[in-house]
Amino acid sequence: MAGNNPTSASYYIQHHLQNLTFGYHPENGWGFASSAEEATEMGFWALHLDTMGWSIGLGLLFVLLFRKVGRAATTGVPSGLQNFVEMLVEFVDSSVKDTFHGKSQLIAPLSLTIFCWVFLMNVMDLVPVDFLPMLAQKIGVMFGADPANVYFKVVPTTDINATLGMSLSVFALIIFYTIRAKGVSGFVAEMTLHPFNSPNKLVQALFVPVNLLLETVTLLAKPVSLALRLFGNLYAGELIFILIALVGLWQLPLHFPWAVFHILVITLQAFIFMMLTIVYLSMAVEKH
Repeated sequence: MAGNNPTSASYYIQHHLQNLTFGYHPENGWGFASSAEEATEMGFWALHLDTMGWSIGLGLLFVLLFRKVGRAATTGVPSGLQNFVEMLVEFVDSSVKDTFHGKSQLIAPLSLTIFCWVFLMNVMDLVPVDFLPMLAQKIGVMFGADPANVYFKVVPTTDINATLGMSLSVFALIIFYTIRAKGVSGFVAEMTLHPFNSPNKLVQALFVPVNLLLETVTLLAKPVSLALRLFGNLYAGELIFILIALVGLWQLPLHFPWAVFHILVITLQAFIFMMLTIVYLSMAVEKH
């Protein structure tokens, strides 16, 4: 792929970090973006088809795999896959019981889904960086596309739109559980009467704007931190794989140790996203 401009390593990097974008361009109408500039000009409603495709596909893989194991589960000698799934379910279940201090039938399945889905999206980072983009280029050429204009990212969590979308879903659940546990009045009181309070009503009234500002920042920081932490770690990991791919003959000796280390990173980031979700939802149901 670097052959499109063999003298430019920066072109190679930018090409691998650009999404396959479909949207409406003010001058060219509906279609695929042929450059990062065109993708930007398409605006907010443009779709990253590679991110959407891989995230939905990996989500379906998780659902179908666990459904298959659930239907074939036996009380006799379990298969290796059943053993693995049971260990994973027990691990997530114990994490929820230790961290979530409320009562909800949603939290455990949600946590299991988050961990497995984020892990599957992260693990795409271990696929050789040129393999799937080059395959996409060949398919694009079959349909008459210029290979230099075919972009294809295979790691959904290196797209801030994907990580922010997941974190905003968690944020919506935080608001829902807070209002369900404390009511609208309790939610408003939590936002306006903490952390500063006073028995004097006049002084307390003066504290309300300050409390509202601080609590709003704290509340909004939760989804932002969730999204940026996952995106930053996976984006950096993907960028290192791309840089390793530029070194030619030294690619394999450098790729293998980084891939081994990155297995820990992708697992840890899935675990952190899951645990922070449980913690934030537990904080939402706790009554002060």
